[in-house]
Amino acid sequence: MSDPRDYKVDIAGVDTTESTPSDTKRPFISVHFACCSVYQRIYRNGDGTAYEGRCPKCMKAVRFAVGSGGTDCRAFVVH
Repeated sequence: MSDPRDYKVDIAGVDTTESTPSDTKRPFISVHFACCSVYQRIYRNGDGTAYEGRCPKCMKAVRFAVGSGGTDCRAFVVH
């Protein structure tokens, strides 16, 4: 993995070359919850069949199904 920064941190006893789960990219969509005027990333579920999440303030649940014939849009507004 390349690092564009001009410095490297060396921590004794820690191998920084290891790959961690945070290095992998999880698919997500951006959702604006108009109910509370907040944005939230909504991640794909474990089955890969939908993007599921909740408004971080009022806990309103949302579900966006994944399928052929869907949309390429990555940002949505929920009222």
